[in-house]
Amino acid sequence: MADAGLARLRLIRTTGIGPVTYAQLMQRFGSAEAAIDALPRLAARGGGRPPAVAPADRIAREMAETERLGARYLFLGDPDYPPLLAQIDNPPPAPIVRGDVALALRPCVAVVGARNASAAACRFARELAHGLAGAGVSVVSGLARGIDTAAHVGAITGGTVGVIASGIDVVFPPENADLQARIANEGLLIAEQPPGTEPRARHFPYRNRIIAGLSIGTVVVEAVPKSGSLITARLAGEMGREVMAVPGSPVDPRAQGCNLLIRDGATLVQNAADVLEQIRPIDPRAVRSPASDYAGPPPGDASDADRRAIAALLGPVPVGVDELVRQSGRVPAIVQTVLLELELAGRVERHAGGRVSLG
Repeated sequence: MADAGLARLRLIRTTGIGPVTYAQLMQRFGSAEAAIDALPRLAARGGGRPPAVAPADRIAREMAETERLGARYLFLGDPDYPPLLAQIDNPPPAPIVRGDVALALRPCVAVVGARNASAAACRFARELAHGLAGAGVSVVSGLARGIDTAAHVGAITGGTVGVIASGIDVVFPPENADLQARIANEGLLIAEQPPGTEPRARHFPYRNRIIAGLSIGTVVVEAVPKSGSLITARLAGEMGREVMAVPGSPVDPRAQGCNLLIRDGATLVQNAADVLEQIRPIDPRAVRSPASDYAGPPPGDASDADRRAIAALLGPVPVGVDELVRQSGRVPAIVQTVLLELELAGRVERHAGGRVSLG
């Protein structure tokens, strides 16, 4: 098991291999070892050099440090990997967790909002989270200042999940050091980045997709337009999850984001009972994780003609994979195979919503 975990982490930490590519490689080859061995062949078919696989000694040190911190990896396909998170388009292949993983298997609701939130909004978020946790719901948030902090504080005694954009051992913001430690001990702390990683701007959208992916629904308490909280709400909507918002004064800029969400169809909520009413018909325990068993290679390898036809449809503007299937006239398995080869060769980039473009 340790050797299998080492190989999977080497594949995950290989530059240019993201969550979608990792899942496709595992589905196609059945093991990380076989996928690593196949990288040169696949990249050559895509017309480029293979990515440099993460060195085994570096990954072994990372695994030892993770264990020393009292944390562990939750690999995609493990029995206790949260089923709702496994259902999204790009589930994290090996998030690092500290605490009670069972909290992520209960019904979860994300509570997010502004970092510079008003005192009234923070109090509302704290009371809302306390009510949800008291009803057996795990409250998920991002350990940021403002609404996130209030939500975690309100739910800490009943069950809260903190998703951070840094390594599991890095605290941000610094004033939440005690809260982050308490969540790791009494709740559940999740990080996708390796230990020691400082939070960067590019990490926060990845964190937001985990927050939305874990949750049946997302509640935005206070947010300005174009904020990270609205990104989380948009991701939740794209995942088919409930999007809820707390209305606010039209003259308060911090309420504009929530009011816009409600205008565009989000459910207006005023208390924990409103949220529970929206999520009660959905039981995450009835959701089954996607099959992680080896499915074997797709029917038939792509031909040079397939590669030319699909590559000709790509450009700098992202396009949906479904559109490539329609326009190329190829079966989805062949299109995915060609895209995988091109991506490993560094010629294709993947974007949110199952879209791709030339790298």
